[in-house]
Amino acid sequence: MNRMSKLRLFSRTKDLESQIDEFLDKLSEASVMFRLGVRTYLKEGANGEFDVKLKAVNTLESNADGLRRNIEKELYTHTLIPDARGDVLGLIETLDHLLSLFEGTLWALAIEKPEIAKEFESGFRKLTNMVVQASDALVLGARSFFRTPHMVGDYNHKVMIYEKEADKISTQLKLDIFGSELDLAHKAQLRNFVEQIDNVADWAEDVADRLAIYAIKRTV
Repeated sequence: MNRMSKLRLFSRTKDLESQIDEFLDKLSEASVMFRLGVRTYLKEGANGEFDVKLKAVNTLESNADGLRRNIEKELYTHTLIPDARGDVLGLIETLDHLLSLFEGTLWALAIEKPEIAKEFESGFRKLTNMVVQASDALVLGARSFFRTPHMVGDYNHKVMIYEKEADKISTQLKLDIFGSELDLAHKAQLRNFVEQIDNVADWAEDVADRLAIYAIKRTV
């Protein structure tokens, strides 16, 4: 057996591999819908198109939850990949939280309906794009973990870059918000949304740190 076949985690568990791929697909789709949802809100507010994106993320999050539970059941009831079971479960659970962050932020926009002035729209758009790129890079790293773990570091490096850029954008955006003529309550509301969006990149970085350890364990 060559080194590559040894590193491939799912040599005999095709059904589990398919479910994890589908779970990662849901996360990728949710990141797209999240970005479109925020973009729609910035342009038009919580209108019908925004509701479509919110419902799409809700459905994706619900479906991903079902897949996560099935994956957990498969791992335990069929004693699959015992050496890496804990790492796989930890990875899936922490990735699932990203879906919750996407969903929670869109729900907060739908409920609070914050008024976002034109001068801040570009900052919110740039921040959203950056955190989505961090999430997407993490998904690619997660896919590599199951097939080519030696490549995880390349994707994790991108996650770190996007997270740092998201921090810069969020800091500047908060400075702009608190330097404006808005009342304090409005400033605080917008700051909370900046931090909610930025949390996506922060969480992606945390998961990438764990993923790096999981990958090292698989390649030694």
